[in-house]
Amino acid sequence: MSGTILRDQILKPSMLAVVIPALNADQTLAATLKSLKPARASGFVCEAIVSDGGSTDRTVAVAEAAGAKTISAARGRGAQLAAGADAASAEWRLFLHADTVLADGWHTEAEGFCADPANRRRAAVFRFALADDAPAARRLEKIVAWRTRALGLPYGDQGLLISREFYRALGGYRILPLMEDVDLVRRVGRRRLHMFDSPAITSAERYLGVGYVPRSARNLMCLLLYFLHVPPRLIARLYG
Repeated sequence: MSGTILRDQILKPSMLAVVIPALNADQTLAATLKSLKPARASGFVCEAIVSDGGSTDRTVAVAEAAGAKTISAARGRGAQLAAGADAASAEWRLFLHADTVLADGWHTEAEGFCADPANRRRAAVFRFALADDAPAARRLEKIVAWRTRALGLPYGDQGLLISREFYRALGGYRILPLMEDVDLVRRVGRRRLHMFDSPAITSAERYLGVGYVPRSARNLMCLLLYFLHVPPRLIARLYG
């Protein structure tokens, strides 16, 4: 009997809070929240928290209509992520952008990850994908997959699944105007980072607006400046 109880405790998935920073995201947020519905129905996702940075559109209304909890936070993704994490009570947190949709079945992988005690001091991200059929999108996805596996440098649009205790031990998200995602995953470290097979499908709007090559070059330049210790507030001006 004791062996059965122990096995059930190991295999039973922990509860998850999904934290979504948002700012004037009423055109994309509904789809993001919809992709959480199967995991919410199963009880795996116990709370969805939209951390709003002062939206002037229908972002808050969209969140509340989908049954998400909304909180107000200082504008800036780092501040909003930190506030959302503080408001969450679940054992695990999934940080997700408001223009990102998780593919069907994502929660199966996530539940398996959370159920393994060895992962309590690790983190996981999803495979990067873009909502665009262009060949340039597929090329960029391959580059990001390499960067994630080889360098341990996913960006926030791949989500971040992490236990409450590990998040707190790392010091959580810092209130930075940019690069808050890279700042945290560097503290996680490549060897403690897992990439799921399931994709997180992100809007390609920012690439379509200026072109894949110029936008990718700008992102790379921002990353290089960050590693050269240029203050994030200055890098944010280049990022746009």
